[in-house]
Amino acid sequence: MNKLLTTMFALAVACVTVSAQAQKVTGSVENGAKKTAMCVGCHGIIGYQASFPEIHKVPMIAGQSATYISSALAAYKNGDRKHPTMRAIADSLTEQDMADLAAYYAQLGMKDQAALPATPKTPNETVQALITRDKDNSCTKCHGANFSTPNDGTVPKLAGQHADYLTVALKSYKVDGHGVVGRSNAVMGGQAKKFSNAEIKQLASYIGGLPGDVKTVPESRFHRAD
Repeated sequence: MNKLLTTMFALAVACVTVSAQAQKVTGSVENGAKKTAMCVGCHGIIGYQASFPEIHKVPMIAGQSATYISSALAAYKNGDRKHPTMRAIADSLTEQDMADLAAYYAQLGMKDQAALPATPKTPNETVQALITRDKDNSCTKCHGANFSTPNDGTVPKLAGQHADYLTVALKSYKVDGHGVVGRSNAVMGGQAKKFSNAEIKQLASYIGGLPGDVKTVPESRFHRAD
């Protein structure tokens, strides 16, 4: 009897696993293009600045990986990332919406994108020491030698991103137990807490100055491109 129950349980688990895999959401670029109304007001304006939790440029998301965009939106929705505006927007999105938007922004502006150098310009000694402070888990281990070739889809491309945004984002991983500020990520939390805010700003300045894929692409139906 126990053997039969064990077999039935194993079959049930297998069926659930197969069902979950079969239901994996695939994003549509075409559908994503129709769902950007809540995005372009911030992410579609070159140089647009947010004021929470401090004044900084909103991140460039065109050219970012689809997997990362989906995972970031999901993190805002489930509360792992605390940001009132992004939480409200993410709450209104279905899993399919997230996948569609991610697919759209991942390819936006990438048609004529030049190949990035495999290795970036050498940082000064101070910044190099910060990058390799943890030899077993240096910044480039996850984000790539050029900070634009992540080792996993859920890891963002950082090269060329706004330095002030990177500074705010990295500092948010150091925040624990705050109601509306902070990001929950065991790996990034452990890494960010090793640096002072001044050191984070130095890292962000270097990484933000590297050539990268991410960009802001104004949409003509809402904003002029010039």
